[in-house]
Amino acid sequence: MTTQARRARRAAAAAPARAAAVLSCWLLLGGGTAFAMGGTADDDHSASGTPRAESGAELAARRAMVEQQIRARGIAKPEVLAAMEEVPRHLFVAAGERAEAYEDRPLPIGHGQTISQPYVVALMTALAGLRPDARVLEIGTGSGYQAAVLSRVAAQVYTIEIVEPLAELARRTLAGLGYDNVHVRVGDGYRGWPEAAPFDAIVVTAAPTEIPAPLVEQLKPGGRMVLPVGDLVQDLLVLTKRPDGGYDRSTVIPVRFVPMTGEAQHHRPPSH
Repeated sequence: MTTQARRARRAAAAAPARAAAVLSCWLLLGGGTAFAMGGTADDDHSASGTPRAESGAELAARRAMVEQQIRARGIAKPEVLAAMEEVPRHLFVAAGERAEAYEDRPLPIGHGQTISQPYVVALMTALAGLRPDARVLEIGTGSGYQAAVLSRVAAQVYTIEIVEPLAELARRTLAGLGYDNVHVRVGDGYRGWPEAAPFDAIVVTAAPTEIPAPLVEQLKPGGRMVLPVGDLVQDLLVLTKRPDGGYDRSTVIPVRFVPMTGEAQHHRPPSH
């Protein structure tokens, strides 16, 4: 085989991973539209408030999502695969987007925000390195989907959302679906949740331009923080906190998340 042919074969093999990275969590424009989210609507719950049984097509689509989008891309942790197969993503997206709930892309949830691509949710969950007894902080609740997935792997999840209507809707959706180990707060996630700290892991689903120091402080020694960092160009990072209070840093893939708002906007590099 010629050198040129070998290069072509390697490029073809790497294409799915590059596509996954580019597809990750871009900001869908045209925000401000109100969306009716799932999880608490009458057609999703019985009179007792418990979720109605999902259709066979929805279950089949979710299983296919796990096999084709997640396991096939190298995520092999059984607990993460099980969580992704269990959590009904179609109940965390806008009603008009449910037919696309298990597709390989992010979807709009209103207020200029998105629900992340399933692969990215699974990847961030796997990178957090959670134990069954872990306490996790999530910054950027959105629709509540990432928090629901984390709640199937960890013991307690604390999640903060700066957009109040999204936080309240996520709280109702999570409660209606029985995710009672998820605690939702409305607020600016830059300062974290000090009274619940320290955390075994922190997952950030909006991109600051610099690593938030208060979040590093709230991470246990040996704990991990998974977050996108950057402006127009972003990288998904994993920080592992050292006993001396510093951290080791590794870069995973390029991504595109919505920007972290609030106080994070006042902590930007001088070039911005």
